[in-house]
Amino acid sequence: MKKVQKIAIMTGGGDCPGLNPVIRAVVKTAISKYGLEVMGVRHGYHGLYHGDFIQLGLEDVEEIITKGGTILYSSNKDNLFQYPVKDADGNFVRDENGKLTYEDVSDVAVEHLKGAGIDVLFILGGDGTLTSARDFSRKGVNVVAIPKTIDNDLANTDYTFGFDTAISVATDGLDRVRTTGMSHHRIMVVEIMGRGAGWMTLHAGIAGAADVILIPEIPYDINKVAQKILEDKARGKEFSIVACSEGAKSLDGKQIVAKVIEDSADSIRLGGVGAVVADQLERLTGSEARATTLGHIQRGGTPTAHDRVLSSRYGYEAVELCMKGGFGRMVALQGDQIVDVSLEDVIGQKTKNVNPDGELVTMAKAMGVCFGD
Repeated sequence: MKKVQKIAIMTGGGDCPGLNPVIRAVVKTAISKYGLEVMGVRHGYHGLYHGDFIQLGLEDVEEIITKGGTILYSSNKDNLFQYPVKDADGNFVRDENGKLTYEDVSDVAVEHLKGAGIDVLFILGGDGTLTSARDFSRKGVNVVAIPKTIDNDLANTDYTFGFDTAISVATDGLDRVRTTGMSHHRIMVVEIMGRGAGWMTLHAGIAGAADVILIPEIPYDINKVAQKILEDKARGKEFSIVACSEGAKSLDGKQIVAKVIEDSADSIRLGGVGAVVADQLERLTGSEARATTLGHIQRGGTPTAHDRVLSSRYGYEAVELCMKGGFGRMVALQGDQIVDVSLEDVIGQKTKNVNPDGELVTMAKAMGVCFGD
């Protein structure tokens, strides 16, 4: 194996609390322990395609552990293995059916890495970003992956960094609407991120003492939710808190789509189910209902102490994995240990979803929480 001398690190997909602490840990470990040269790839795969590299030194990362977002910026629109074709004027090229056409431009990125003399590429991302990481690994690029998503839905790792911060924000949101619900005898519906996985809503819902938790893994019957609220009202509870995942499904299996971003690798943007649920519950119960969508405040801001520590562990162990030649692999948390797993065992596997019969759901139901089933 060629001796590693120069590495690069990039962040892809949506921003997430903990990205900067990972970058800090990678840079400090790589330079202080191994004397490596470290580059940053700006703007995710978009920057990799355009060769947007910057030098990273210890002075660049000293004060970033408390900062949200990513100093390297990010993008969730650039799949270099399926890149939208544009004409000379910058307009998308479409086929005879009006659909976008695509091409594989990944070789351009590979040449940029070779030209910069980069031996190993560290990629921080969720399932979309790491799918391309796996594909670059298959092309012969030395890749080390680090799991990033507030949704906590990546296979083969117990927790991703950013999850703890996001559920802390969501729990705070539930705490804050509780006083309004109490004061006005309202049903307060809080829509929480998570895409097709209910981890965020389940954890925040339990921590925030929600009366109803609606998650994608358990299709809900709105009539059963209304019945729960009416039963609580009959015993003297004048308000209700509903924690609702953005990917929650009614019995017909349909999810509410906010918009479709045509040129994005992850084109579907969920959102709006909270307002639908609030409207239905108001009609079925006769109680005033309000919907609140927490949105991007769940992805921003200062990472919690837990996420700072987990991110630092991931960053350090990723460098150690690199120096052992563990390419095409992802660092992961299993139990209380950081391990490494093949990207082939992470990507293409079923998304890690909440078990409807698991401990947390069973516990919540025993405490009277309604899941609409």
